[in-house]
Amino acid sequence: MTCEDSLPIYNCPAKPVDIILDTDTYNEIDDQYAIAYTLANCDKINVLGFTIAPFQKACCVKDIPESQIKSREEIIRVLTYCKRTDYIDKIYIGSDRFLADKNTPVLSPAAEFIVEASKGYNKDKPLYICAIGAITNVASAILIDPDIVNRVCVVWLGGTALDYYKNKEYNMHQDVIAARIVIGSAVPFVQLPTFGVVSEFTTTEYELEHWLKGKNPICDYLYNSTLAFAEKRSKTGAWSKVIWDVVSPAWLLNENDRFMQGRPENRYLPTLKGYRYTKSKNRNKMFYVHKINRDALMSDMFYKLANFKGFNK
Repeated sequence: MTCEDSLPIYNCPAKPVDIILDTDTYNEIDDQYAIAYTLANCDKINVLGFTIAPFQKACCVKDIPESQIKSREEIIRVLTYCKRTDYIDKIYIGSDRFLADKNTPVLSPAAEFIVEASKGYNKDKPLYICAIGAITNVASAILIDPDIVNRVCVVWLGGTALDYYKNKEYNMHQDVIAARIVIGSAVPFVQLPTFGVVSEFTTTEYELEHWLKGKNPICDYLYNSTLAFAEKRSKTGAWSKVIWDVVSPAWLLNENDRFMQGRPENRYLPTLKGYRYTKSKNRNKMFYVHKINRDALMSDMFYKLANFKGFNK
């Protein structure tokens, strides 16, 4: 089923389109690809700002406030390699904790920016929130201003495939309350499941070497960072790495289903316990991506990163 066959709000949007990228950049090495790929498509995607999603991971940071600091530093590093330091003053610190309950937002510059930036948009021309981490900032924005659901569309990498054996997924279950708020609301919602769908979007050392190494500063940074990340974690010698987060902005570029395929679907909420889905009482459909066209998207990403003239000045 093509985008054009789905619900009107989920049609591939006319270009250019305005977005906010909600990213936990320091957590991994795939957010960096998503930022660079988005900026390499600046003729089609206009980034209003970057909001920092919270995360907590013992090997990277000691707590969520430190994750905010480290992610901001990493965004600045990527922007510098991309020669887009003009965006540095458009980075917004996000939540310093996960949601405690379904009624109380976590106030932050990120949540407030999402609310304010959305004003002036509507259902016919929404502001797209490309979320690639825990969805706390977006849920908080909905709690701050419930009418925002009529002004934005959320494109989220989170949860597993609906038929996957267990829905124990990092972005979703760091803040399961936030996930339940967003999916259970009336906001137009696109789910990009991780395991079982986006987990197909993998690359290897030799592919990265061929397509990125030596092309420009951001390509070298991505190549070297990915090798360091993967080799540190490899226990077998041979490895592949999923570049998860690119798929969220790529959904906005998915004319004629060239990068992925999906369908309108009932909304399913993560259970608070048990790592399962339960069908939502929400009658609003979501758009559910069920297949990634790995080679097409990987080729487009490599080409855009290596050849975008803005990165090669």
